[in-house]
Amino acid sequence: MFYSHITDNALEAKVKGGLSQAALDRELQRATPALDKIRRWREDGTLPLLKLPARRDDLEALKPHAERFAKFEHVVVMGSGGSSLSGKTLVALKDQGFGPAPGRPKVHFMDNVDPATFAAMTGRLPLDRTGFLPISKSGGTPETIAATFAALGALEAKVGKAGIKNQVLAITEAADNPLRRLMTRLGCTILEHDPKVGGRYSALSLVGMLPAMIAGVDGAAVREGAASVLDPVLAAKDTKDLAPAIGAALSVGLSQERGTNITVLMPYVDRLETFAFWYRQIWAESLGKQGKGTTPVRAMGTIDQHSQVQLYLGGPHDKLYTFVIQDTAGQGTELAPATLGGDKALDYLAGHTMGDLLLAEADATAATLVKDGRPVRVIRIETIDERVMGALMMHYMLETMFAAELWGIDAFDQPAVEDGKVLTRQYLSQRRKS
Repeated sequence: MFYSHITDNALEAKVKGGLSQAALDRELQRATPALDKIRRWREDGTLPLLKLPARRDDLEALKPHAERFAKFEHVVVMGSGGSSLSGKTLVALKDQGFGPAPGRPKVHFMDNVDPATFAAMTGRLPLDRTGFLPISKSGGTPETIAATFAALGALEAKVGKAGIKNQVLAITEAADNPLRRLMTRLGCTILEHDPKVGGRYSALSLVGMLPAMIAGVDGAAVREGAASVLDPVLAAKDTKDLAPAIGAALSVGLSQERGTNITVLMPYVDRLETFAFWYRQIWAESLGKQGKGTTPVRAMGTIDQHSQVQLYLGGPHDKLYTFVIQDTAGQGTELAPATLGGDKALDYLAGHTMGDLLLAEADATAATLVKDGRPVRVIRIETIDERVMGALMMHYMLETMFAAELWGIDAFDQPAVEDGKVLTRQYLSQRRKS
């Protein structure tokens, strides 16, 4: 395993607000039938994402496209929700905001339709040296279509209509849809989005892999990490030792037994900042149905020790806290006494590194919450790389599936989101008429 999953401090034996062992055992027992479902989904092709961790052939097919786009100075990914967050989460392994890996382009993710942001993008990027990747499973996502038109207009003004096809590659379903029709008219390359892989579950598919590979991420290693979590689930006879099932049982059990309807994910790893947003989407959109689900909250350590932790300790007892903590002991700049200027008030820092401070703050915050009776689980990692990221993403995809089975809901649809799309079209039509 590329991470450890520690749940003792989320149980009643350790914290007064925790889940009873009996309730945890009950939920794990109820989750056991999901094992057969997951195996069946993989074997009959219902859920092709479950076959991706073992595949490499499709990555070889993506390689020429990744190499072509890696020659640009900038690459702009235009997608909504998981079509953007999947790649953005993986690209963060190579670019923490201060520039890409050597020899790689800066990858930008335009996942909203704020006109000011697009004006800044088209006005400041060297468009003749920029590649564009519009991604829409359905080919009709309004935000992606609008972003694509905005980008194409600016790009055509720079390189001419004939030059567009050399700088644009689209990912969409192999069906007649607006994005495919547009790309076909322009002669752009189109890669096929598997219709059975939803956007928020698409990180291991070409949707996440292509931007990641352009940025220099090892896609095979990501999938190796994912396989390390999936394979034990596929082989298991029961759920008692499966981290994703235990996580789901905790969330569902605490919601039912304690009214704990908020779940906080708080990484103490900057490269997991976008991962926390990715988790927020997959948990909320997959599980918020029929009055079920819990509200996911993204926090970041140490930043939110100075904001949200006040609420966590002084506010309602209605949250499950998950910390992702990397072993950063000894890493970073050493805070030598001379560096600290001989200030006695800073003696507690002397001889330690920045990594020591980060680790101490993470452990101290978790311990303080436990002391106050708040349920806490900890995911510990030794490092953060492709294998670890793949393992964490697969963990939460599976945890979400197990939770959906426990709540008796479909983890793969999003009816409320579709309702909003219908109303958006109606509003735009009415305003045009008026």
